[in-house]
Amino acid sequence: MAKRSSVQALYELCKKTFTPSSACPSPIAIRKLAAFLDTMGPEDVGLKQDNLEDDRGHGFFGSNLSKSTSRLARWAQPITYLNIYECESFTIVVFCLPTSSVIPLHDHPGMIVLSKILYGSLHVKAYDWTEPPCKPISGEQNYFPVRLAKLHTDTVLTAPCPTTVLYPTTGGNLHCFTAVAPCAVLDVLAPPYSEASGRLCTYYHDYPFSSFSSEKKLDTDENENDYAWLQAIEAPDNLHMRSGKYTGPAVQEEYCFPGSCTVV
Repeated sequence: MAKRSSVQALYELCKKTFTPSSACPSPIAIRKLAAFLDTMGPEDVGLKQDNLEDDRGHGFFGSNLSKSTSRLARWAQPITYLNIYECESFTIVVFCLPTSSVIPLHDHPGMIVLSKILYGSLHVKAYDWTEPPCKPISGEQNYFPVRLAKLHTDTVLTAPCPTTVLYPTTGGNLHCFTAVAPCAVLDVLAPPYSEASGRLCTYYHDYPFSSFSSEKKLDTDENENDYAWLQAIEAPDNLHMRSGKYTGPAVQEEYCFPGSCTVV
């Protein structure tokens, strides 16, 4: 019998952890999933050492781009996403980021996201909404809708490092990524984005706390640099993200029992 791949084991663990009818998974189940992701490396998802070159922003498209688009692609720093598996309960996907490429500040409404950096270095800046929601005092000059968020993370993560976990309201649900060096991130999103279910991705611009007056008064031990006002914006024009070909082990959607094997 062939050895079960790490991707197959990850799929089966996600299948046990996230189901359409279940409530939020237990902390123990999430820790178990994060611990398994900690064991995975680029080779487990079909990324080999010769794929890790930066190629000046071409990602995995350099040899396939026409001359008419190569100049744009070189400066656009395209991000490659590799879909491994998706169902109504969860998605498994890899994002490959060339140096200096950015996934702008965005949210994950009602979702749990586990992120494992497979290789490279990534600057992560993440926020959570303040509760109760806090808005600036109306009537100000140049007033427009913003909402207060508290900084959760602002750091550079370099592989190998532990898997990060964000929840619907904690853990840095709103975050942005900037590639300090070529890197790849293996993500599990549960449940996936879904327009039909109201889980749409919203992008944001962050403003310093001092940009707006607010009824919220900071405690003496709090720093205003730990807060920012977020404004919802359209998807940035400079976000270049394209689908790549996943070449790692395939997921087998089947459960095998003694004497039988049922494909689902």
